[in-house]
Amino acid sequence: MSAQKSQPSIDKEVRVPKVRGLKEDALNLPNILTMFRIVMIPVVMAMLQEGTPAMNFWAGWAYTFATVTDALDGYLARKRGLVSVLGKFLDPLADKLLVMATLVLMVSMGRVPAWVVIVILARELSISMLRMIASSEGVVIAAGEGGKAKTALQMVAVLFLMLHHRYVIDFWFYEGTVDFNYAGLLLLYLSVFFAITSAGEYVKLFVDAVEAKNARLNQG
Repeated sequence: MSAQKSQPSIDKEVRVPKVRGLKEDALNLPNILTMFRIVMIPVVMAMLQEGTPAMNFWAGWAYTFATVTDALDGYLARKRGLVSVLGKFLDPLADKLLVMATLVLMVSMGRVPAWVVIVILARELSISMLRMIASSEGVVIAAGEGGKAKTALQMVAVLFLMLHHRYVIDFWFYEGTVDFNYAGLLLLYLSVFFAITSAGEYVKLFVDAVEAKNARLNQG
């Protein structure tokens, strides 16, 4: 008796990821937090512009709250599988707008030298354009350690510059006064160093990636 061929099993249903529209993406929690961070920018600037110690203090708290939502929205997007095109656009935009808007305002208030903000702004625009060109070439430029250090230093520097005044500090390892504007300027100058060096790293990564891509095309 010939062996009976086994019937093919019913194919399992292939789960295709649901394609979300921009409206649905805009209403998910991570992107709502990101848009809230953008809305907070004029609030922070209005409090900061008052210039009084009390309003500087509350501006610093509002700024800190906004930066905390930056870490939170990224965590939620990854945890819940809500990473979206809209989020990839809005998240870095919100960060840069928050930092640059406050720095520009503090130039007019005499807290930050104009040349520092010009260098930082020129660097951010240049790297954004470089990444745009790289993306059109199919090249992804990931943030390096220098770029991450620059971002962290800038965020802390902006907070210190917002507080601005001298405050009495009484910790177990230090007791005395701290000039927050001076400390903020030191951190900001250090961030400029990392901004320039990391920009060079990004350019090198871009050149190497494009040359590698061209080499593969020529071999093919």
